[in-house]
Amino acid sequence: MATTYSLISSNVLSSSAASVTFSSIPSTYTDLVVRGATRIDAASPRDLDIRFNASSGGTDYSWLEVRGNGAAASSEYNNNADYTAGDFSNNLSTYTANSFSSFEFYIPNYRSAANKPASMFSAQETNATTAQILAVANLWRNTAAITQITFSVSANNLVAGSSFYLYGIKNS
Repeated sequence: MATTYSLISSNVLSSSAASVTFSSIPSTYTDLVVRGATRIDAASPRDLDIRFNASSGGTDYSWLEVRGNGAAASSEYNNNADYTAGDFSNNLSTYTANSFSSFEFYIPNYRSAANKPASMFSAQETNATTAQILAVANLWRNTAAITQITFSVSANNLVAGSSFYLYGIKNS
């Protein structure tokens, strides 16, 4: 059971940005958590692309995404991706003005010499029945310790007000 959450770094965008990166992540914690809220400048909602240590090899990541809204449920799986998926971000054109999706991204044992699992839970905010709730199981097939995490959205930007908070967790 985690006993200590320590804020390592935060980034609240004052203008649009293509990505947000946490680098030089210290090795003094057991697990990592990133909590945030996002909105993107796309015509439709999109997943955040999440990469560790700038790894973008075509087969480094696997993910299983399960989502639902007030009308339907769906799932998606990718076993050979160049990113791990998460947070189905609110977009500018179809979601309530100034609303953001929220997420929590959990990475246990980020320093271990084994492949790295991670989980993401997120919810969109809008005044409609089609807001998504999302759960994602992720795997990074790499044994290196995680020292960098980058969040981006393919061919789009994160808008001002999007926020990211990186926490380290000590289990002792």
